[in-house]
Amino acid sequence: MSTLPESDESAAEWQELLLLYPLYCALDREFVIEFPRCSDLEGGVEAPTQESVEQAQQWFADMDQRIQVHQLRQFLQTTTLTSENGLRAMLQHYLGKLQRSSSDRDKIDFLLVQFFSHCAPSRLQDEDVEIAYVAQVLEPIFSTGDFSAPDWLAPLDEYLRAANDCRSLNDLLTAGILEKGRKLKANAGEKYFVPGAMVAFTRFSFLMRRVFFRLMHQDLNSILDGLRELEVRGVSTLDCRRAQFSADEPIARLRMICQSWKVMFHAEYSSGQPLRMLVDLRAVINAALARTPTSASARTKTAAAGVNSSASNSEAPEFVVSSDSPDRKDDGSA
Repeated sequence: MSTLPESDESAAEWQELLLLYPLYCALDREFVIEFPRCSDLEGGVEAPTQESVEQAQQWFADMDQRIQVHQLRQFLQTTTLTSENGLRAMLQHYLGKLQRSSSDRDKIDFLLVQFFSHCAPSRLQDEDVEIAYVAQVLEPIFSTGDFSAPDWLAPLDEYLRAANDCRSLNDLLTAGILEKGRKLKANAGEKYFVPGAMVAFTRFSFLMRRVFFRLMHQDLNSILDGLRELEVRGVSTLDCRRAQFSADEPIARLRMICQSWKVMFHAEYSSGQPLRMLVDLRAVINAALARTPTSASARTKTAAAGVNSSASNSEAPEFVVSSDSPDRKDDGSA
């Protein structure tokens, strides 16, 4: 059995597969996919045969079908295994496919945002996230191509302006901005894979993610402040059926749920059920505050709690609202 003829292209491809293999194995373990390992990649073979390369390529193709988009998102935003080289290799792996599914497109879209977030400065301001700058950061992925945004993507700027006008997650969901962006992407078909389109969608998704996390932090802070105030007023349970919880949900449990949501929403943001539950929970708490009287003693306790909360928050706030990338520690991410 002969080894693969030496060439820069074949050697680079094999090295890329070796780089990706540990990430895919970690994904397999994380989500209990339990797919058999690839022996030559497992052994780190340096001079593979043609058959070995083909088997490795098939192994990745099979794994790609098993890995769901939300799993990739969750994994890459919570693992310490990723690097710039790893993200680039994964992107080139998906972009190099001869046939790409809608799942491949969504993975590419997410990976581009992750790569940009990883490479961009941590204190990058929203106004500096221009098409030209995004194209510059993503240039190692595309190498060549027209990076100008196609005319048919003009609505993305309109969606971003509308998102920045939102003052809560409920505003964002009601406006349907996330869905509009997804619909434009889905309807693009093969046009999505034009470098200029991918750059424009990367910019849009990066800035939308910032809006989402800023609003999420604000809603969570509002909920936690409301729970604290209700406790001061002597309330220990709430009727949270509107938010799909029980009719007598303990406030202590609601606080723990909010803490878990912070981690979960960093891994996946969407307009799905958990996000709607958060929005509805804020509405439940606002309604409870409106109908619960504040006694004089409660007002005194509230004032004292506010002083203590301010003192403690000055050292370690529960949730920090920042315009920085949600993938970085300095914006309160997990």
